[in-house]
Amino acid sequence: MVRISILQSSKIMTAMYVLMGLIYTLIGVPILVFGNPALKIMGVIYIFMPVIMGIFGFIFFVIFAAIYNFLAKMLGGFEVEVKDVDPAA
Repeated sequence: MVRISILQSSKIMTAMYVLMGLIYTLIGVPILVFGNPALKIMGVIYIFMPVIMGIFGFIFFVIFAAIYNFLAKMLGGFEVEVKDVDPAA
């Protein structure tokens, strides 16, 4: 693999980070409902975690993909071995 599509790969990673951020929302709702005032601030932050993780996931994956593309030109990309499998077997 010589090149990673920066925008398309970043969109996929953003969606994955948003889905992972939903776990924080599940933790944040009970904290917001049952917590004391100091914990409620943390609960609000947890509720917005999917958005925060999506933004940071997009930004950092754009950086990662650009670095990978730069290094792959100089060093070569990932080596992938593909093997045909007989579907009847």
